Amino acid sequence: MKRMFAAGITGIAAMLFASTAMAGEAKVFETKSAINTLSTVMVDGGKARDLTVGLGSGAHRRPSDPANMFYAVSDRGPNFVCGDVETVLGVSADKVCKGQKVRVYPIPDYSPSIYTIFLNDDGSFDIKDVITIKDQNGVPLTGLTNKLTIAKTEKPVDANGNALDQSVSAIDAEGIIRLTNGSYWIGEENGPSILHVAADGTVLERLVPASSEKDFAGAAYKVTGGLPAILVKRQTNRGIESMAVSPDETKLYFMVQNPLANPGKAAYTKAKNTRLFVYDRQAGKLTGEYIYQLDDPQTFRNDPSEKQNSPRISEVLGLGDDRLLVLERTNKTTKLHEIELAGATNILATRWDDMSTSPSLEQQNDLGSISLKAVSKTLRFDSADYPMAPNKLEGLAIMGDGALAMINDNDFGIKGDPTKVILIDGLVQADKF
Repeated sequence: MKRMFAAGITGIAAMLFASTAMAGEAKVFETKSAINTLSTVMVDGGKARDLTVGLGSGAHRRPSDPANMFYAVSDRGPNFVCGDVETVLGVSADKVCKGQKVRVYPIPDYSPSIYTIFLNDDGSFDIKDVITIKDQNGVPLTGLTNKLTIAKTEKPVDANGNALDQSVSAIDAEGIIRLTNGSYWIGEENGPSILHVAADGTVLERLVPASSEKDFAGAAYKVTGGLPAILVKRQTNRGIESMAVSPDETKLYFMVQNPLANPGKAAYTKAKNTRLFVYDRQAGKLTGEYIYQLDDPQTFRNDPSEKQNSPRISEVLGLGDDRLLVLERTNKTTKLHEIELAGATNILATRWDDMSTSPSLEQQNDLGSISLKAVSKTLRFDSADYPMAPNKLEGLAIMGDGALAMINDNDFGIKGDPTKVILIDGLVQADKF
């Protein structure tokens, strides 16, 4: 792929590129594809808000795919909390939320979808081959919350504050990989769950936490309680945001975005220990669970914080057998850590998966005191060194020439942010099979 700087990058940015030459040159891509335009939302007395498609919740490229192409997935659709109502819609929060703790869905019938992205030499990217995720009857799924009783969930309303029905089949798609057989595996945040999806977008199976299957009764696809029951303790909006595959496709990897609220929210806000899982595709079951310790929130240079729950995991990329690249970010800073599972403690099916264990794993940041070892971490990228990098990077893909593509989740443009792809050479080296 030809190397050139993105149009519009200033001379100052060019000098910054030169200062990071050891990592390789960087290039930023944007799109003018008509597919990217979603809708205009407006409420009485408010302002018009032009929305775009939030393409970048996850990304993946197979070695056999065209060198300049990768897959991307959107999440549940445009949504925001009551605190953002005035910014997005131009009316008071009381007019829409009416004093309730709800989440606003201005386009409630949006369906999470898979997109094919092609990067062009001129600094643009094209969006092609949209695949809507659907149930076994061919009905497109929405991103509205599931009506959960075991895990916590949110109440959805439309842009006028009208209550929306929750859906037993709805998903919040986040991470994605595509196998050589054409099927996809998707990390899903709300359940939390992981999904096996056919090449045409039909959900083949959804794996949810054990004991929560009844909450998905009536879904028009197969539901299996194949994940540890303790995952129902995920903090709201802090479920599974990632999905990766080993180079030989025998293993899937996914992580919980933040430490669990285990036993409650107070533990979640202070915990560093989040959980990484390994799924054996041939055996059809989990074979590993490992601890990943989040960085100190003060080390995220674009927006340092005192809050330990500010850092979160938004993507995992397979580099080799049990060797991964983990995207750890805050709102304005993204870090990429290369990790290895070798030497780390496998806690699957131990007392740390038992909700009655006290103190819980999430209440003990000092792992040495409980004879546990987290995965090793090596920093490979910090967006604070790349001022042109967009905020909220959430998707990773290795392109045909070995460069790393990173795409942001622009939240469907609810605050005016565009979707961008940043491409950098030399950050990581993946094994070849």
